Amino acid sequence: MTGPQLLFLLIVFAVVVALALLAWLIFFPGTLRQRLFGTMAPAASEAVADTGWVERVVRVAQPFSKLSLPEEGWERSPLRTRFMNAGWRQASAPALYFAAKTVLALLFPTVLGLYAASAMAAQLRSVLLLLLCVSATVGYYLPNLVLAGTAKRRQRDIFENIPDALDLLTVCVEAGLSLERALVKVSGEIHIKSVVLAQELQLVLMEMRAGFSKEKALRNLALRSGVEDVDTLVAMLIQSERFGTSMGDSLRVHSENLRGKRSLLAEEAAAKIALKLLFPLIFCVFPTLMLVLMGPAVIEVYRVLVPAMASR
Repeated sequence: MTGPQLLFLLIVFAVVVALALLAWLIFFPGTLRQRLFGTMAPAASEAVADTGWVERVVRVAQPFSKLSLPEEGWERSPLRTRFMNAGWRQASAPALYFAAKTVLALLFPTVLGLYAASAMAAQLRSVLLLLLCVSATVGYYLPNLVLAGTAKRRQRDIFENIPDALDLLTVCVEAGLSLERALVKVSGEIHIKSVVLAQELQLVLMEMRAGFSKEKALRNLALRSGVEDVDTLVAMLIQSERFGTSMGDSLRVHSENLRGKRSLLAEEAAAKIALKLLFPLIFCVFPTLMLVLMGPAVIEVYRVLVPAMASR
């Protein structure tokens, strides 16, 4: 092992040890906190422990988040809306998100630079600057991909379960319950199938009880969900509440439309399966099949032709 390789391994070992010590200091509470947890109830101790490590992470990530966190207009920015669509409502979510962007944008080029500085990666030194820029870009935008994926999965969950919630809401409204009491029943029942949708309905109820108007609470539901069909549903509920029209018939029609749309999306996904299977068939199955079928014949021809050509 050469000197540069040994130096690279020592640097990697030092970085790993430092990160392990930092994680131990952040996530493991002290002796006094452990004794306090022992005297508390199990549920309360678990809650304090959960908030404890989150607070520690936020406190460590605060200096890094200031490098990327916008100073003005954060509350009304589109990124704030994406946070609500993904269900990241904690006050610490922006700090952790922007800290992750900063740390990853610095960590990826650092690791790549250490690797390129060793003798094992001498061929990378010519394009080192380009690789550093690319790795920094990937590290900076990786949290964006995580946020977009989380929001998409959450919106998909809401879209797939909103027809069932509308059926329950229709039954409750036609039974004579008010919209608020019907939402209480629906949020309690739909929790078994979709926790995300139940949480959103419970937030609507909490806003109504806090003094928000029904129109404001429902519009906030549409903004948090980010689903176009929920926006249409909210507009229909507001019009029914404002003009006094039959809410049960409107809910039933809207539920049927959503079920039809969900069925069309399922048929579209099923129709795409044949196209998606085409590439594995061409590049994986067909070459293997041709090798199994033609391989013995090619070997036999080779055995016959090579001695014949050699005898000439």
